[in-house]
Amino acid sequence: MLLATGILLLSTPQTILIITLVAAVIIGVALYFLNKYATKKQAEQNAAIESTKQTISMLVIDKKRMKMKDAGLPQLVIDNTPRLLRGSKVPVVKAKIGPQIMTLISDEKIFDQIPVKKEVKASVAGIYIVDVKGIRGSLNTPGTEKKKGRFAQLLDTIKEKAGAKPLK
Repeated sequence: MLLATGILLLSTPQTILIITLVAAVIIGVALYFLNKYATKKQAEQNAAIESTKQTISMLVIDKKRMKMKDAGLPQLVIDNTPRLLRGSKVPVVKAKIGPQIMTLISDEKIFDQIPVKKEVKASVAGIYIVDVKGIRGSLNTPGTEKKKGRFAQLLDTIKEKAGAKPLK
């Protein structure tokens, strides 16, 4: 309803609806620009990593996800990490590179591909492992073997019992 003074009077549900729509639009615009900024920043970081990476052969001793404080990383790395991320778990790899043992941080995407107690060629940028390749053959990635169905498992057990297939 419009009064003579030009002020629009709305009922309470209409007012709440308009306020929530305006707030949703403002939040949507803010998230759009934050996403644009984060994408641009990530592209710059990836370009810096690509320019500084080098291929190194290393013997992987151990790998696990641990808190950054407990990982044994240099104090400079811990100091440069934002406070909120210091308590989060990161993929850490202990590897022997040449004569010395180093603690490295792995990319989350390739952490499962890194074999333990094997020698690999890794692309490393500082203390960050970007890519891993096997020196002797391919890497055995978990999850690449195909699971057998119930019928195939039943057929295998029957063959084992009949003696047609050797025992495992």
